[in-house]
Amino acid sequence: MSPQLAPALREAYTRMRRRNGHQHWWPGETPFEVCVGAILTQNTSWSNVERAIANLKAARVLAPRALYTLPPAQLAERLRPAGYFNVKARRLRAFLAVLVEDFGSELSRLLGGPLGEARARLLAIHGIGPETADSMLLYAGAQPTFVVDAYTKRIFARHGWCAPNATCEEVQGLCSASLDQRPAAGRLDYWQDYHAQLVMVGKDFCRPRQPRCEVCPLGPLLPPNGRPVSTPAQS
Repeated sequence: MSPQLAPALREAYTRMRRRNGHQHWWPGETPFEVCVGAILTQNTSWSNVERAIANLKAARVLAPRALYTLPPAQLAERLRPAGYFNVKARRLRAFLAVLVEDFGSELSRLLGGPLGEARARLLAIHGIGPETADSMLLYAGAQPTFVVDAYTKRIFARHGWCAPNATCEEVQGLCSASLDQRPAAGRLDYWQDYHAQLVMVGKDFCRPRQPRCEVCPLGPLLPPNGRPVSTPAQS
């Protein structure tokens, strides 16, 4: 790892935080709602997820056992605003089956314990990949794992902070090693907000095509060779 990487990543957060303020992300009234949102946000915008969650709240079923006992067809219909609602209903039910049947509906048991073991449990569930698992662990389980998504990889590659073909695990390792300067008590909020800041920059400035580098808070940190070329579209 380059000795310049940690200072650059820390400076990046300062610039993003100065522009956007603390994001207080992930939006959700309970850890369980955070987990449901993490599953539903796959391949869709957060506004669509909010509409689907509002449907679940209106039906008074936003609780593990209530959702699990809801007939699959009814669950899918409630999730319609989130897109791919049949697929997401199956993924959500797979998560609920483990949570309800294996962990007595106690989310703290599913997400608790050693980080590696908790992450492995989530990744074994159908439809839960690394980004979703890490989102659940960081935001709902208060576990010290850094969330890496398409925004993170695009921003990092364009700034020369990782190789263009770096894996999520490699980028996660870079972040964990470079952003560990705060005490454990403050690191959780730091990593939560860092990911939220990257999402904001990825959506508003570091777009796959026609990036808005000239007004991006991270624009001054670009390599000397200048503005990045467009990259294939990603979420």
